[in-house]
Amino acid sequence: MSAPADNDVSRAGTGVRSPGRALLADRTLRTDRWWLQPLLTVLGLATFIVYATVRAFVRTAYWVPDYHYLTPFYSPCVSTSCVEGSSHFGHWFGDFPSWIPLGALVLPFLLGFRLTCYYYRKAYYRSVWFSPPACAVAEPHGKYSGETKLPLIIQNVHRYFFYVAVIVSLVNTYDAVVAFQSPSGFGFGLGNIIIVANVVLLWAYTLSCHSCRHVTGGRLKHFSKHPVRYWVWTQVSRLNTRHMQLAWTTLGTLVLTDLYVMLVSSGAIADLRFVG
Repeated sequence: MSAPADNDVSRAGTGVRSPGRALLADRTLRTDRWWLQPLLTVLGLATFIVYATVRAFVRTAYWVPDYHYLTPFYSPCVSTSCVEGSSHFGHWFGDFPSWIPLGALVLPFLLGFRLTCYYYRKAYYRSVWFSPPACAVAEPHGKYSGETKLPLIIQNVHRYFFYVAVIVSLVNTYDAVVAFQSPSGFGFGLGNIIIVANVVLLWAYTLSCHSCRHVTGGRLKHFSKHPVRYWVWTQVSRLNTRHMQLAWTTLGTLVLTDLYVMLVSSGAIADLRFVG
């Protein structure tokens, strides 16, 4: 049974015909500061993007030779343009032109992993594209095709970026282990604590990914027949409930780690050493 034609009115501010809705001139009737969360999300993402872009291209103060500190923005550094000692996995390429970041081998994949992440999609869909910006607030778009057409259909490759992110996490773990050095041998300082904390949180963010949850148990039809995989799936599911917090926390720890390495490498501060 179809609704009467008289009830076919437009949603507020959208121009979309919707049965049974009141015709409102206002974009929303909300009186709270609904715009604050989208604004903070945009500012947070923009701050990280600007900082990370600048640091990726400056090519200075990314390696501390005495303690083997390497910033994650430059790992792995596999070009002959890298300073001596920073290429933990050898030189795979010759000199990079100045317009190519020294971490260019993995940066596009890490960017793709973050951009296609389920949480980040939600964040920038709402805050940047206003689709919609908040609950009960009309969006400016007249139609929505979902992630079925270009460019959003590319979001479906997220699971493949996840595999690369796991490899990069292994590389970062190796960098953290190598960093337990001093001019006299074994040693650790405040930089090690920051680097290890960043690696642990990056692992937590990567493993809390929805794709990881699917890989560990998404295709199982009988959990009782796969107790080990079921246990792993439950642990990943627990992490998954913290995926949003980990997404933001790891942006902060990446900046903190890079900033600390930059300050120590440039001589602005001295590493606080506990051993060695």
